[in-house]
Amino acid sequence: MGEVVGAGLLAHVPTIALPEQERRDLNHGEDSTLVAGLQQLRAEVFDVLDYDTVVVLDSHWATTVEFVVTAQDRRSGLFTSEELPRGMCRRPYDFPGDPELAHAIAGQAGRHGTWITAIDDHQLPIFYATTNLWEYLGRGLPDKRWLSIGVCQTGDAEDHLRLGRALGDAITATDRRVVLIASGALSHTFWPLRELRKHEAAGVEHIFTPEAAAADLERIEWFTKGDHARVLETMPEFFRFKPEARFGHYLMMMGALGESDCTARARKYGEYENSVGTGQVHLWFDRPATGFARPRATSLTADDLAVPEFAAAARAARGAQAARTPLSRDGA
Repeated sequence: MGEVVGAGLLAHVPTIALPEQERRDLNHGEDSTLVAGLQQLRAEVFDVLDYDTVVVLDSHWATTVEFVVTAQDRRSGLFTSEELPRGMCRRPYDFPGDPELAHAIAGQAGRHGTWITAIDDHQLPIFYATTNLWEYLGRGLPDKRWLSIGVCQTGDAEDHLRLGRALGDAITATDRRVVLIASGALSHTFWPLRELRKHEAAGVEHIFTPEAAAADLERIEWFTKGDHARVLETMPEFFRFKPEARFGHYLMMMGALGESDCTARARKYGEYENSVGTGQVHLWFDRPATGFARPRATSLTADDLAVPEFAAAARAARGAQAARTPLSRDGA
């Protein structure tokens, strides 16, 4: 039986891909602590933890009619960002994928009332929310598999939790030891172009509004206490500050980790920093001694059950449960 052995809410901010001198030039001579944080995370976790596969919940990859999980046997090439080609240009990446896990994730879609497709097309684009973190945490570890799952831009919070539940159940159904990375920011509003260059330093005073910074810091405190329930309960309030991808990366991760049943406490790597108005931080959640909470079952609604594939999955689940239930002595 597989399990999640560690999880992180990590910043993929483009600054970490710049040469050190450029990073210092943007930040009054100081380097970003997010770089040192990833280096420390690599040394303390990724170089020593026993795991098979890293699943990146990629906030930069937005699909529309379904969730998509990468299913290639290997991904390699040169990455140039369409958003920031001057800063991220022709950066090499090369890592094995995990087609078996990808198809297992897709296979859990119906029972959780969602749509997930595993795609093995080698021309499928890749995004820096995956590659920037692989450069720090995966390069030089050739036996570690990496795959990515995008957010769905038409999905709401419940849809992303459903994806996470499917992910968690698929991991349990395999023999994989998996690390989850929710790759994305907290509050995520950029300064306008003509003002942006005044706000490239890492200081919290450059976050787009003091209220956004306060909301981020409040949630960081809750994360360090393991209070994921409060984070989830207050998502409508947090949406006011436009978390990246409507916090879909975090919601998917939490769906896999039991949602409000999860009490894993965060360890911070580096400091909370600004990136042209957005709130960035690295938070790592170690596996609790008894393991992460199990994913919740999805209660399918009447509307869900009107979808033929969801209804068929529900019938199959009931049949499997009946087969596992022993008969009483009188055969009833």
